[in-house]
Amino acid sequence: MFGKAAFLALVLIPVSAAALELVETGRYELNRPASLEYDPTFCGLWIANEGPEAVLMTLQGDELRRITSDLFRIKAITIEDDHLLVGDGFGKLQRLSKDGEPLAEPFQLDGGAADTEGVAVNADGHILTVEDDPERLTWFDRSGAMIARIDTMDLDPPLSEAQGIAIDPRTGHLLIVDDWEGSNSLYEFTADGELLAQASLLEYGTDPEGIAIRPGSNQLFVAFDGGAQIVTFAYTPTLPEGAEPLPPGADCMLF
Repeated sequence: MFGKAAFLALVLIPVSAAALELVETGRYELNRPASLEYDPTFCGLWIANEGPEAVLMTLQGDELRRITSDLFRIKAITIEDDHLLVGDGFGKLQRLSKDGEPLAEPFQLDGGAADTEGVAVNADGHILTVEDDPERLTWFDRSGAMIARIDTMDLDPPLSEAQGIAIDPRTGHLLIVDDWEGSNSLYEFTADGELLAQASLLEYGTDPEGIAIRPGSNQLFVAFDGGAQIVTFAYTPTLPEGAEPLPPGADCMLF
């Protein structure tokens, strides 16, 4: 893994003493990475590329395992409890073991979920999805029943092509990437969907598709379809005025 040390301090929308910061630390060359999830059990990344399989890679780029599902493709992937939750991009999800064994039949999300590009699970066990047609950020319960929804075109600036979503477990903040057809940017939200920050990622790549966080080392991973790369960043979240820096979260269980 290699990369330049590039620094970016994002301009925040509300008043805050600690702005979200990114420092580029490396790059991986990978084929069409579409969705990412960091797995502390294996110190690796689950990567989906819109095909029938998802792969688990070490941070050194070695393949650990490869899984399939009963869906026709795996467009989005996240960890729920100690298993995987995968999506086909059309509102259907399935729970799998990390060995790829189905834990239940696929299920359809409520509320007319259609173009589900990214999926994440928050500390309350709610499933969050982002869609780009129509443009929505939605909360569901574990069964797929809709709890709340935001039209991301009503934001300022609007979020028109949301692709990947990750949740910082230390703050609950939502990190969402908007692809090349939108603003090619990273957005940061509170756990309730209040917009905190937005900044261009053009300096680092084009067409961001996936995002994952490794809180134990303050590390962020962003997958760019343009150039077929995953860029890694040292990451500091937005914090309110007077807040202390966050301690690292849980990290690799192998060491």
